[in-house]
Amino acid sequence: MNYLNSAIKQFEYYKQLGERTFAQVSDEQLFWQFNSESNSIATIVKHLAGNMRSRWTDMLTTDGEKPDRDREAEFDNHVASRTEMLALWENGWQVLLNTLHSLHEADLDKIIYIRNEAHTVMEAINRQLAHYPYHVGQIVYIGKMSAADWHSLTIPRGGSASFNASKFGTGKH
Repeated sequence: MNYLNSAIKQFEYYKQLGERTFAQVSDEQLFWQFNSESNSIATIVKHLAGNMRSRWTDMLTTDGEKPDRDREAEFDNHVASRTEMLALWENGWQVLLNTLHSLHEADLDKIIYIRNEAHTVMEAINRQLAHYPYHVGQIVYIGKMSAADWHSLTIPRGGSASFNASKFGTGKH
């Protein structure tokens, strides 16, 4: 498996964790904030979508910080509904995934810019592979704290032994 396929697989995994969290929380819980300095799930989604659009649109030819991006506004809690939030989420991920699917291994060493700072394409991908899971982790944590009946997204507490038995009992793959 080449690097691009591996990166796409990781991004898709974190996209799925977010979506599985959204499915477990109420509309009200999507907009809940612990305090004025914290972000709601919807606000985090708005920020991720803005970042994805900015970083991945025309990434090989324009700076990753687009002039029309208003990063500060991404942290205003102005998403009106679950439908609007999910549209932002989906649009952001589509820009990212479409761009990654369009790249070739030869592109990985090309120099691009984010806020006028040079990165190889691989460095830019790695940068976002750290950034997006950080925020998806926040989404999951807020969801886990607020959901009435949380269902684990990974191995549930007390389930390690049976999970490992199932993995080690099938041979290597």
